[in-house]
Amino acid sequence: MDFEYHLPSHLLFGCGVVDRAGAEAAKYGKRALIVTGRSSAKQSGLLDRVIASLTEAGVAHVVFDRVAQNPLTDTVMEGAALGRAEGCDVVVALGGGSVMDAAKAIALMCVCEGDISDYVLRHRTPRPILPLIAVPTTCGTGSEGNGTAVLSDARTKDKRGMRSDCCIPSVSIVDPLLMQTMPKAVLASVGFDALCHNMETLLSRKCHPFAAQMALRGMELAARHLPAVYGGSEDREDWEGIALASTLGGMAIYSASVVAPHGMEHPASGLRDIAHGRGLAALTPVIYERSLDAAPEPFETIAKALGGKTAADCPDAVRRFLEQIDLNVTLSQQGVLEEDVDWMTENCFQVSQMMLQNHPCVLTKEDVRAIYRAAL
Repeated sequence: MDFEYHLPSHLLFGCGVVDRAGAEAAKYGKRALIVTGRSSAKQSGLLDRVIASLTEAGVAHVVFDRVAQNPLTDTVMEGAALGRAEGCDVVVALGGGSVMDAAKAIALMCVCEGDISDYVLRHRTPRPILPLIAVPTTCGTGSEGNGTAVLSDARTKDKRGMRSDCCIPSVSIVDPLLMQTMPKAVLASVGFDALCHNMETLLSRKCHPFAAQMALRGMELAARHLPAVYGGSEDREDWEGIALASTLGGMAIYSASVVAPHGMEHPASGLRDIAHGRGLAALTPVIYERSLDAAPEPFETIAKALGGKTAADCPDAVRRFLEQIDLNVTLSQQGVLEEDVDWMTENCFQVSQMMLQNHPCVLTKEDVRAIYRAAL
């Protein structure tokens, strides 16, 4: 078996480590561009807490707070323009996966010429980005543990990923207590995304022993602790569990890649701006039903982690898990229309080909079209 694993991540993990954000940023610069969302970090007080930490460490700051749940290429260029104009020399990402993905791209365009689409669409080789301090406030994408950024183009509706070691955060500060500010609906959505990263790693044709071990542990943690925190648990062990599941999943997919559920979800959320985890919830059981024969051992492993016994149990085990977190949804409930199916199918093969190729079985356009319809 041949494989390569390389991920030079610097992670600080634990309850209360967010207060080290200023000291870490000070190692890299004197003026920080704080990239965040439009409201959540402000309302929760987390933005003020990070600003206080920066100020105490002698780091000035500028706030860019325009990142949406599916970050846009235009937003990236706007944030980079602010960072350059303000002379920022370090970027602090405070938020969920969308914020961290946008921050990676902003940190890149603060030092590169052209448009972010040159790097996302035309695969221009990036140069090292501005130092990035990633502070996740959700337990979903695991973006703090890899060099991937997923961005949407408002004009074409394409949702594409950019991947480079240059975009790995300089430091990731993973404080499980920050995640207690999430609304329950967000918690369910992002938590299921983390579970999917770990499940899809095990199904990927690129899976290797290092990635598999991270994914197995991440899947176990998500399966055990997400229903608990969704049910109201304040136990630190539960919150640490889902935070670690997210980070492990993000690290695992960086080398093993996601598969068809993510590949098929991106066209849906790119077109209709739906929450990524909710799109995955609609698609994953349907895709698994059509893939069982291609990977019986991984599907049995997944099924057992979710309370099933055999590979054949896997789709229903996923559905039962989704019921525990009130996420048993369809695409149509999120605004996807029957008339969208043909566009999403074509877009899937244009922008998600790699994810489809990594899936354990071959999915044709007819298969993908049928899956979309079954998930409506």
